[in-house]
Amino acid sequence: MNKLISIFLLFFILGNSFVYSQMKTDTLITTKRQLKSNNIDPLTPAKAAFYSAILPGLGQAYNKKYWKIPLVYAAIGTSLYFYLDSQDKYNSFRDAYKRRLEGFTDDKYSYLDDTRLISAQKFYQRNRDLSSLFVVGFYILNIIDANVDAALIQFNVDENLSLKPTLYQNELDAKTNLGLTINYSF
Repeated sequence: MNKLISIFLLFFILGNSFVYSQMKTDTLITTKRQLKSNNIDPLTPAKAAFYSAILPGLGQAYNKKYWKIPLVYAAIGTSLYFYLDSQDKYNSFRDAYKRRLEGFTDDKYSYLDDTRLISAQKFYQRNRDLSSLFVVGFYILNIIDANVDAALIQFNVDENLSLKPTLYQNELDAKTNLGLTINYSF
């Protein structure tokens, strides 16, 4: 078992050094060819947030993340649907209770007593209030998503930034340790 692990580690070390030596020559060639400056517009995140505040999903379209638009409308639309449904049911139970206080017993909830009507009103009122919080929360989340996404689009991700796993031998006890190296070359 130890021989198998040793062989694997040997291939890992030799393979990584071979791959990284190949990558270094390739990156030197490509960096000489690509000496373009990246224009960064500091107002892009603000524009995306403004567009999303005007019309939900418009900031995602501005960022060219079209797949997020249905998610935005599904989240806001579902919360809005539950808000309106709870509001209708709350009004129905409230009107039935008011009619019951006036002395009428011919409503569609005649099988319920007064305490059940009151508890149903409280239940649907609570659901309506929670749904309104979800509508506002998803609206704000839409704006934040557009802003953050527009800021991250301008983030510099190129070959000069690398993350390489390395194996090294500990000098004190001669055991092999696994390390992680983060390099940025200018």
